[in-house]
Amino acid sequence: MKTTANSTTTNSAPPLAGPVDYGFTARTAALFDAHPMPGGEEPGRVVRVDRNRVLIAAAAELWHLPYPARGEVPATGDWVWLGANAAGEPAVIGVLPRESALSRKRAFEASSEAQVLGANVDVVGVVVPVDRPLTHNRLERTLVAAWDSGATPLVIITKADLADIADDVVGKVILQAAGVAVVTTSAEQGDGLDEVLGHVPAGGTLVLLGPSGAGKSTLINALAGHHVQDVGPVRSGDGKGRHTTTARELVPLPGGAVLMDTPGVRGFGLFDADDGMDEMFGDLEGLFGRCRFADCAHDREPGCAVQAALADGALEMRRWESYLKLQRELAALNRRHDAAARRAYQREWHQKVVVAGKSQRAAERYGQEMARERTVGDGKGKRKRR
Repeated sequence: MKTTANSTTTNSAPPLAGPVDYGFTARTAALFDAHPMPGGEEPGRVVRVDRNRVLIAAAAELWHLPYPARGEVPATGDWVWLGANAAGEPAVIGVLPRESALSRKRAFEASSEAQVLGANVDVVGVVVPVDRPLTHNRLERTLVAAWDSGATPLVIITKADLADIADDVVGKVILQAAGVAVVTTSAEQGDGLDEVLGHVPAGGTLVLLGPSGAGKSTLINALAGHHVQDVGPVRSGDGKGRHTTTARELVPLPGGAVLMDTPGVRGFGLFDADDGMDEMFGDLEGLFGRCRFADCAHDREPGCAVQAALADGALEMRRWESYLKLQRELAALNRRHDAAARRAYQREWHQKVVVAGKSQRAAERYGQEMARERTVGDGKGKRKRR
């Protein structure tokens, strides 16, 4: 492996060489200069994470190396220092700090851990096909995660050659993704591809997110200009497809950009996405500030700006319910992390149960008393039969 000085870089030292096809730029070289590591000899980028090994792109070749001996397991898109282990074999020495990270809560419900889907991403392309019903909550949820990652979201509508329904879907998406650029594409006809690439900076990384069968593989092949991914059939009954992509992997694109494909994402549990919520639901934050009371619960309080907006149609009930659902999910996640918040929630819930129990017992006692009174009254009013 080629050795390049890093920890003692001077003005006379040669510039770092890295995997240009995988997004290595002068800005990336400066990141490596700012974070030298003992034993780090050459920059590399994680192309794919396999079981117990990572595929790394270096300046001149690809390496299939074991996970680092210390520290966290790298994610696809991470920048890493390459060097040698104690046996003199090529090895991953360490992972550089991430400039952005697209994360979601791990798939099993009880977990509060984050799963990093991709690192050092510049643009998150949320793929929406026109040939299936639009799931509003899913789109909002994914856009929240995209904003929170530190990248810029971009909605990519696929299969726009289905013109009989495309216009309707595009209109709904533009309303739903307020403030986010929307690009309409037809990979089959080559429409919209240059516009997609125009949103990715030179040497930047675009990640595509969307359900299986959304046309991501077809779009990737069209953007790359050659066959990269297999294309699977889509069931006509429910519009669902088979996962033709099985791992997150970087794909170099013409012009210096990099694309990261992801397997079809069935669910997108949010993870610590407060910043993304502010970006996606900033209009609601403005409404909150116009409520009469600072601690308004936005339910039945007088002078509630949210309820007024719902009443006059300025705020869709569906959007408000989506916001509440995402907030409940984030609150539950925070409770798993914060023991004090969890205890407070348990006390509040216990109090509600106690109050509800008292109310139920009081209602039962009241019913019993009324029954006794009716029985006594009936007894007084009846004539004794001889």
